[in-house]
Amino acid sequence: MSRRLLPSGESALLVECDSLEEVLALHDALEEARPPGVVELVPAARTLLVSVDPERMPLESAATWIRRIPAEAGSRVAGAHAEPMRIRVTYDGADLAATAALLHMSVDALVARHSGIEWRVAFVGFAPGFGYLVSEDWPHEVPRLEAPRPRVPGGSVAVAGAFGGVYPRQSPGGWRLLGRTDAPLWDPAAAEPAVLAPGRRVRFEPTR
Repeated sequence: MSRRLLPSGESALLVECDSLEEVLALHDALEEARPPGVVELVPAARTLLVSVDPERMPLESAATWIRRIPAEAGSRVAGAHAEPMRIRVTYDGADLAATAALLHMSVDALVARHSGIEWRVAFVGFAPGFGYLVSEDWPHEVPRLEAPRPRVPGGSVAVAGAFGGVYPRQSPGGWRLLGRTDAPLWDPAAAEPAVLAPGRRVRFEPTR
């Protein structure tokens, strides 16, 4: 696995990887062996930001730790949550039928595939609390809408590219809407505002 380390201020290192699979494997390996002084691990599509307390772990020590941790792309360890979060979904999204047609399957088959697999939050981006979900059992590349919607309701369950996601609150968006959920996923007043934090496992449950 390639790991290119770049300084990011006085208290963080940015680790560049060649793929999302490498990022996920490294994130899991570092989380599993996380020493005192590591403040936060922030994954993205091709990078992992490692934030430290320099008084407890100097950047030089952090760099050595990152380089020495064994990890291979595709390897996974259990996330912080032993059981996946279950999100109940009403599959009546505006793009459900069109997305099924794009994937050459029936609506029922699409619902069964989307809800029958386990997802994992790879990283958070786009909007506060918006988790990009991935699954080894989701082989599809779903094109985004040609023109984004100016308003996507909060709780909308959607797919785009190789990712799944749930809009935590109303926002613009170009993902294809499969359904909706009432599950609260973003609370700025909470100690951990984003429910769908990196590493969390998720399963969707149809309400119909």
